[in-house]
Amino acid sequence: MGLFSKKPTGPVIRKSVFEIHWDTEDPFTFASHHEDDYPHGNRQLAPPWEEIGGRDLGRDYDKRLGFRMYNGKVVPGFPMHAHWGYETLTYPRIGYVDHFDHKGAHGRFGFGDAQWVMASSRYSHCEMYPLVDQEGRNPNDITQIMINIPLERKNGENAVTTVWSEDIPIVRGEGWEATVLCGSFGGESAESPSPGTWALRENGVRIVRFQLEPGAVIRVDPAVEGANRNVYMTSGNGADLMGTPIMHNDRAKVEGGVEMTITNGETPAVIWLLEGRPIGQKMASFGPVILGSTKEVRTALDEIRKNEYAEWPFDVVDKVHLEEGTGRFISYPDGREERPHNRNIPIRGFGDHGNPFRQGHRGEHDDRLHRHQRLPREGPHPQRLRPAHR
Repeated sequence: MGLFSKKPTGPVIRKSVFEIHWDTEDPFTFASHHEDDYPHGNRQLAPPWEEIGGRDLGRDYDKRLGFRMYNGKVVPGFPMHAHWGYETLTYPRIGYVDHFDHKGAHGRFGFGDAQWVMASSRYSHCEMYPLVDQEGRNPNDITQIMINIPLERKNGENAVTTVWSEDIPIVRGEGWEATVLCGSFGGESAESPSPGTWALRENGVRIVRFQLEPGAVIRVDPAVEGANRNVYMTSGNGADLMGTPIMHNDRAKVEGGVEMTITNGETPAVIWLLEGRPIGQKMASFGPVILGSTKEVRTALDEIRKNEYAEWPFDVVDKVHLEEGTGRFISYPDGREERPHNRNIPIRGFGDHGNPFRQGHRGEHDDRLHRHQRLPREGPHPQRLRPAHR
């Protein structure tokens, strides 16, 4: 948990410093920003063995050689883990995410797509970062934001939706660009497609990514009454927030009832806006669960331990799409498949053809390949649950 610095003057209420994880306010429960420069991938869409040897694989959060493996032991990312009681927005500005869930849904999204996962009830999935370019590097820039839901909406319907980059509204001004993932800005609007979501315009939830050129000035209209408003500077070398200087990795809590003006400094910058009316209900949480009471949370954790491996329908918990020509898509358990309207975004490094990766390579091993994390043969898995806060 970050500590706020001395209270600034004016409409900026407080400032603090964040790192990979962001402190947030109701209705947001957690946010993280992953920015890594991965090397070329091998046949498993994984880094070369010589670049991951000696790491604490399974819990690698120290950036070495420009990247982290996170919870992955073969491919970077997050093998099977649970969510329960909230919604998650994942936005890979650069790079791909391969996902699989315990109901059989799976897909790949990236390079400006957004995924909304409503996990009001028990839900398990994996999110891996496939290194699809076998010749060049595989940088990524992925932001994940978790939004709470009211108690009366928990233990309801789950849903997974991909919003393709072609359908995400973008507003442009003089020297700036705003990607509107939720809420209204500059005449454009968006909101979560999930059932039971709190991330609606009527709740004043606004999630916007601002990209500013040097010297650019952007003005943001006031938030709805009672909303919490925070900005996060994820890149750049300084900006002016209504008289308060902010730097790279600064978070600022801002009064919601004023027009917010940001004047960028001398280098390009990226600033995120998270705001929304708080839910304001007392809840209990631990690890991947947010429910109404400690007793409910303990019961939920027991259920996860008993069922998540038994119900996982795939052979490995860190699965990726190795098939030739895999593009951006989502496949649902009922057999439906969706792809973006514009399919001209190539797989980095070799386009839609000539992909050297084959399904048959899964399970092959040599001195440069390494084993995926497989399900236990029998009995409960001894590994402790990973917390949802990443």
